Amino acid sequence: MNNFSSPNLKAILLALFVTFLWSTSFIIIKWGLNEIPPLTFAGLRYFMAFICLFPFIFKKQNLAELKKLDLQISLKLFRLGVLFYFFTQGAQFLGLYFLPAVTVSLLLNLTPIIVAVLAIYLISETPSFLQWFGMLLFIGGILVYFYPVLFSENQILGLIIMIVGVLANALSAVLGREINRSAKINPYIVTLISTGVGSVMLLTTGIIIEGLSLPGLKGVMYVLWLAVVNTAFAFTIWNFTLRSLTAMESSIINGTMLIQIAVLAYLFLGEEISFKEGIGLALAGLGAILVQLKLKRKTKIIPD
Repeated sequence: MNNFSSPNLKAILLALFVTFLWSTSFIIIKWGLNEIPPLTFAGLRYFMAFICLFPFIFKKQNLAELKKLDLQISLKLFRLGVLFYFFTQGAQFLGLYFLPAVTVSLLLNLTPIIVAVLAIYLISETPSFLQWFGMLLFIGGILVYFYPVLFSENQILGLIIMIVGVLANALSAVLGREINRSAKINPYIVTLISTGVGSVMLLTTGIIIEGLSLPGLKGVMYVLWLAVVNTAFAFTIWNFTLRSLTAMESSIINGTMLIQIAVLAYLFLGEEISFKEGIGLALAGLGAILVQLKLKRKTKIIPD
């Protein structure tokens, strides 16, 4: 009965709304790439999100926590910014420049598979039988989706970039879990520092490689919407829903993004999906959800 309680239902609806916002990011990025180079676009998005978050640093509690950070924790936050924002988000924007939105979404769903394997060696978390089955199902879905393997030169480059991004995303997930599970650092401080580090690196690299060019009005609107609504606002709402939803519920809701992006890409980008590709997406989506599930034990719930 608890699953259908009013607070839980509200959290589920809010979480679905957030995943919808995150799914629209793929469409907005695709539109924005017509006038903003990918690395500069990514840098602008996350630097603006950093600007939105920065004023809250002046709260007494946040200033006190900032002063308590030691060198070891500071270096971990720096590495998180490099991995999650510079490499992962940079690769996502570059991937969307070379590949269809659905393909990028599918490849990003490789992250839970890699995280599950890395967690065995890095933080001693062994996957369950259900999670191993989910990995096999996901790999099977990818094989169905991409068969037969026919890629252009640009798509091969996009796939290589996305593989680097997925590996960085998986490493950042493990590192972020290591930082946050101790509950010693305010999540706001974690987000602020990592976003600041990664966004400055992205923006600087973008300007150096792609040159300095100011986006038009549409480009500015895309950047502001992604930064304020789909990043700062959406992450705040998502963290609020985690107070009520279990890790299993959040994982299932997050797993719906693969389907949402496929539908949005068809409606707004004209990316059609064949029956075979649809079957592959469904198998991969189910596999990704199974990998993220944590089974309940009699005495406690395994933390996610």
